[in-house]
Amino acid sequence: MSTLAVTPSRVLRSEWHKLWTVRSTWITLALTSALTIGFGTAIGATYESGGGDGDVDTVLLVLLGMQFTMIIIGVLGILTTAGEHSTGLIRSTMTAVPRRLPVLWSKAAVLGAVAFVLILATNFVTFTLAQAFLSGTDQEASLGDPGIVRALVGNAAGLALVGVLALALGALTRSVPGGIGALIGGVLILPEVIASLPYDVIDDAVRYFPTKSLDALTSAHTTADMASPGASLLALVLWTLAALATASLLLKRRDV
Repeated sequence: MSTLAVTPSRVLRSEWHKLWTVRSTWITLALTSALTIGFGTAIGATYESGGGDGDVDTVLLVLLGMQFTMIIIGVLGILTTAGEHSTGLIRSTMTAVPRRLPVLWSKAAVLGAVAFVLILATNFVTFTLAQAFLSGTDQEASLGDPGIVRALVGNAAGLALVGVLALALGALTRSVPGGIGALIGGVLILPEVIASLPYDVIDDAVRYFPTKSLDALTSAHTTADMASPGASLLALVLWTLAALATASLLLKRRDV
């Protein structure tokens, strides 16, 4: 009896199937869209000119819900890798794919693609709904305005990269609680603590940390304390690649 060869496309198809057959995937993706649209619409409906938020970037204001969706997408990324270790499914996966690394890369590719497409569509819906309420205010904007589409796409790309970064943290820790702790403590809280140190070099470095880079990507018009969108995207890509490279190295060296 012949056996099918393990090819990149088959590993990718397997990881795609696994992602969509887990209930947590549907729940987290639904929450991502619901919270983003809900917050954006609520902000648009309650916003009044002259309330002190006129200098806030329009896209950042509308997509304020990303503060929660970033954690949700991150948790999904952690579940994608660490979840298999908690259930023991990882043994079957690595038996089927002895080279191991294609599994991690396929997980990252599938999660990144799904997250980007979903968040991108959600962002455009959120912006359109919010602007229906913001018309006539000092936050009125349209998709044709400079920087708006770039910020909506940049936010989707940034959050997708954060999801893949979290996936790598899940592979590193092999624990769902440990991965979530690393995400919240290392990615979300630590940069804020470091930023409080009174050194100019710290201020320059912190702007390239994941959360600050995401803010820059989500802004239609970046401010002086932000890195440029291109530099911010590159920084997020490098953070994600570094985490994936470390996870890949340990995956090859550690027992399942």
